[in-house]
Order: sequence, then structure tokens, then C-alpha cells
Amino acid sequence: MYSRRSWRGLAILPLLLASTSASLAARPKPATQWGIGPFIKVDSANPVLSPGDSRFYCPLSGKVVAWEKDNVFNPAAVVRGGRVYVLYRAEDDSGNGIGMHTSRIGLANSVDGKVFKKLPRPVLYPDKDDQKNRDWPGGCEDPRVVETPDGGYLLLYTAWNRQTATLSAATSRDLVHWVKRGPVFAKAAAGRFASTWSKSASVVCRLVRDRLIAAKIDGKYWMYWGEGQIHAATSTNLMDWNPVINAPGDLAVVMDRRAGKWDSDLVECGPPAVITPAGIVLLFNGKNAARNGDTTLRAATYSAGQALFSQDDPAKLLDRRDGYFLTPEKPYETTGQYQGGTVFVEGLVHFRHRWYLYYGTADSHVAVACTRPDPE
Repeated sequence: MYSRRSWRGLAILPLLLASTSASLAARPKPATQWGIGPFIKVDSANPVLSPGDSRFYCPLSGKVVAWEKDNVFNPAAVVRGGRVYVLYRAEDDSGNGIGMHTSRIGLANSVDGKVFKKLPRPVLYPDKDDQKNRDWPGGCEDPRVVETPDGGYLLLYTAWNRQTATLSAATSRDLVHWVKRGPVFAKAAAGRFASTWSKSASVVCRLVRDRLIAAKIDGKYWMYWGEGQIHAATSTNLMDWNPVINAPGDLAVVMDRRAGKWDSDLVECGPPAVITPAGIVLLFNGKNAARNGDTTLRAATYSAGQALFSQDDPAKLLDRRDGYFLTPEKPYETTGQYQGGTVFVEGLVHFRHRWYLYYGTADSHVAVACTRPDPE
């Protein structure tokens, strides 16, 4: 911003204004008003999901396990029949340390978006099936869910065998019974990306009343994916995806980390991306670096931000908000398995005329934030 002392006489003002106008006209003009929110944490209800004592017979270990005993976090969400359904990652008590439990995916539903009732058994888990080598022993992690145009559901999750993370798909008609479809990049480029470390996918959707439905753009579905950097991919059937490649033939990076900021260590996709009048809005997670990060945050803190992509070219980043809109502040966000403090957004629904955002807290619980203050 110019100070008054920076102007050297009114005579040059028209020239400066003309030069500035020409410069601005030559640049692309990102929308000034875009994004979803603001979000307010519902402290009266949070955390909305916590660990429990439900038991389940694990077909691979041959034992009855307390499948959600240690931690529940990183939720997907969808609206169905006037209720909010949350698919959440649950860790049993079989191991110690991040990534060393076995994860399964549970299901809970709510009539108000805040008070949830869980099913006693997981709905997606490592089993004696053709995905065993990818799902076991680490499990099925970090789900994202979207409704498909035919009224079904697509779940994208991370298969974790404690060696490689593999972005995998499952489909369902009722959210309870799921069919595993395998790695989403298995057929891309003659199998070139079949063993690529991959996770965290946000399918581009359109809001139809209270339902986020996967939407084609110029005949293709799009998704953003990745941890560390964010990439893009396209599909014609929602199960077989082709990563976007740059000119040298490498994975194209559509959004990267930023030095000196809250997302300086990594960026990672959040819930399904939403088509809006301004473009495609992606809510994403960022991790603060120990060096060259945001000095107002602790190192390794996970916060959430928003980015805007072009609807005409979904691989083109138009704008990114400078700051985070959600960061760990509450006791339920700063106390738990992850000591750095975490809000990790994965579930977004439009319910009863407002947005509800579900997120993992400290890798231990599930919380919710919504637009507009809670009327209660």
C-alpha cells in the first residue's frame, strides 16, 4: 500500500494509474469473493465421535478385537434420507504409535449432525479378499465419500500395509455393504502408477439440494489427490483414474507447499471439492514445517485452508487463501495421539441450510464445525 509520501506530485498520477490499470488488465483476475464458510466449531457437541468398546471378529488375525478402542478420527460424510452419515477411521489397540495399529472404517448416523449413533461393527476392513496384501496389517484409512450420479456411493480410502499407501476405491448402494474395487491407478499408463505412493482424494462434486454428487466436466470426472503435493486425475467411470501428467511426463503438481506459511511442510486433500460460481473450491490440510514455517504455530501442526481451481481447466489453480480457516485451539484438538495438534478435514455436507464440516482432532476424535452459529 502506497504512503502519501510515495507520490511525487499530482502531475504523474494519471500516468501511474494508467500503467497500473494496464498491468492489472493483463493478469488473470481470480474471483475476489469465493470459498465456503466461515465455519464455527460446535463446542457444545464436540467431540462428536470418540473411541469405544465395540468388539469385532477379525477374519485375518482370527481374534475378537476392540476395533475402535484407541482412536477414532478422519471422517467422511454424506447426507442420505434426511440424516448425516459419517464414515470414520477407527484404530484398535493392537499396536503403539502412529500408523502401527490396524485401522477399520466405521459408520455412524445423526438426525441433527451433532449427536451420532454408531454401528457396532466396521463396514470396511482388511479381509480375506483380493485386497488383503494392500490392506493388511495397517488397515483401511482416511475415507472420503461422494454420491454417484446413479444414487450409489464411491468411497476412496488409503490401503496401508505398513509399507506402501495405496489409494483404493469401494462402492456401495446403502453405505453399509461395500465392494472393494482395488487401486484407482492400477490401469493408468499401462500400470506405471500401480505402486505409486498415493492417498487422500477429493472428487469434484456439484451440490444438488443437500447432496454432493460427483460431476463430470467436459465428459470427465476430476479429483485432486496427494500428500506433500497435490496432483489431479481424471476418470470416465469413477473407479479407474488417470493422473494428470506434465510435459516431461511426470505427475503434474497442481498445488504445492509454501515456505514460511502454515502449509510449509505439506499440503493434503480434504473433503470432496465443490463446484461454485467462482470455480472449484478445494478444502485442504496443511502441515507446518519445523524450519521455515509459520512461526506463530507449533511445528508439525495441521490446519485447514481453501483453494480455488478453474472449472474450465480443473488442473489450473486460480487462487489460494493466504491463511488457514481452522487450526487446533480446543483441548479436544490439541490432546491425543498426535502431539503436534491436528484439525484434519475430510467430511463436508450441506444439511439443513448450512454446511457441516467433519474433521479429525489430534488423530484421536472426530469434531464438527458449521456455518452460522448453532441455534441451540
